[in-house]
Amino acid sequence: MPELSAPVVKLVRRTTEPVAAQTLRSTAAAVIAYVVAVWTLPLPAPLTAPLTALLVVQVTLYATLTTGIRRVNSVVVGVLIAIGFSALVGLTWWSLGLTIFSSLIIGRMVRVDEFVPEVAISAMLVLGVSQIAYTAWDRVLETLIGAGVGLLFNLLFAPPVWVQTAGASIDTLAREMARMFRAMGEETGGHISVPQAAARLHDARRLDHDIVAVDASLRQAEESLMLNPRVRQGLLYRIVLRTGLDTLEICAVVLRVLARTLTDLAKARTEESLFPEDVALSLRELFAQMAEAIESFSTLITTPVSANAEEAESRLAAALVSSRAARDVVADLLLEDVQEHPREWQLHGALLAEVDRILDELDIDKRAERLGHELDRHSAEMHERHPRLAALRRRLVGSREAQPSAPVT
Repeated sequence: MPELSAPVVKLVRRTTEPVAAQTLRSTAAAVIAYVVAVWTLPLPAPLTAPLTALLVVQVTLYATLTTGIRRVNSVVVGVLIAIGFSALVGLTWWSLGLTIFSSLIIGRMVRVDEFVPEVAISAMLVLGVSQIAYTAWDRVLETLIGAGVGLLFNLLFAPPVWVQTAGASIDTLAREMARMFRAMGEETGGHISVPQAAARLHDARRLDHDIVAVDASLRQAEESLMLNPRVRQGLLYRIVLRTGLDTLEICAVVLRVLARTLTDLAKARTEESLFPEDVALSLRELFAQMAEAIESFSTLITTPVSANAEEAESRLAAALVSSRAARDVVADLLLEDVQEHPREWQLHGALLAEVDRILDELDIDKRAERLGHELDRHSAEMHERHPRLAALRRRLVGSREAQPSAPVT
C-alpha cells in the first residue's frame, strides 16, 4: 500500500488542477486575437497576434499584467532595432550576428527579464523580411493586438484560482512527513542496522526537493489570488498558506536532524537494541502523536471552511497535548536509562530537543502570533507604498464607526 500511495496522490492532484479551464481560455484568447488582427490589418495571416495572446494569457491575472507589458516591450524594442539595422546595412551574416548581439544587450538594459531572447527573435524575423518598415510596424500592431486581447480576456474572464492545488501539495508534504514519523517510531523497537537508519535519513533529506516543488505551487497560488476579482480575502489566504509552509519547512529540517540522531545511535549500538523496550514503546507513541499533529496542522491551514478548521484545530490541540505527555514519559525513561548506561547521553538529549522544537513550531498560539505578525507587516508595507490609499481607507473606516447603528427590533 505505501508503494501505491505516491502515484495515487499524483493522479488525484493532476485531475484536480484547473488545466482544462486554462487550456480553453488560452485557445479562445488566441482565436479572438487572430480574428481581430484579420479585421484590423491588411495581412493574409497575422499569426503574431494569436501567438502574443497565447503567451500573454498566463495562468494568473497578476502574471498576465506583468508579463504582458514586458513582452510587448521586448517585441517593440526588437522591431525598432531591426528597422535601424535594415536602414543602415541590410541583411548579411555579420549584420545578423550584430543584430542578435545588440538585441540581447539592449534587452537586458530595458529590463524585460525572461523575455530578453524575444527581443532578438523579433529583430531577426523583421530583418529577414522585405519592405522592412511596413512589415515592422504591422508586427508591432499585431503584438499590441495580441497583448491587448490577452489582457482584456483575463480581465473579463478571471483565471482559475490555484489555492486548491497548493493546498493539496502542502497536504501531500505533511502526510509524507507523518509517514516518516510513524516509520521511525516502528524502527525504535529492537535492533536496527546502520544501512536501514541511513536509508531513513536519506528519505528525510529528500523532503528538501518536495518543499521546493510545494513552494513553486504555492507561489502560483499566491499570484492567482492577487488582483483576482473572484477572491475577497486573498491576502489572508496567502498568509495562512505561506506561514503554514514555513512551519512545515522548519519541521522538515528538524525531522532530518532527528533522523541523523537515530542514525548515530544505530552506529553506536550495532550489537544491541536501539532503545530498551519500555523506551521504544513510549517513542512509538510519541512519534505517532507527532504524526497526527502534523496531519492536523496541514488540515488546519488548507481548510477554508470555518467549521472544518475548528475541528482541525481541536484535533491539533489534542495531538499536541498527547505528544507533550508522551514526550515527558520518554524523557523520564531516558533519564533512568542514562543513569544505568551513560553512553550516548548527548544523543538522548538531542532527540528530546528536536522533539521539543517540532512541537513548539506546531503550537497553536505560536501560529496565531505568526499570522498576526505577517498581517501587520503587510499592512505596514501597504501604508508605505500607498499612503494616500491607506489614508482614504482609514477615513472610510472612521466614518463607518461614527455612524449611529440601527436600532435592534
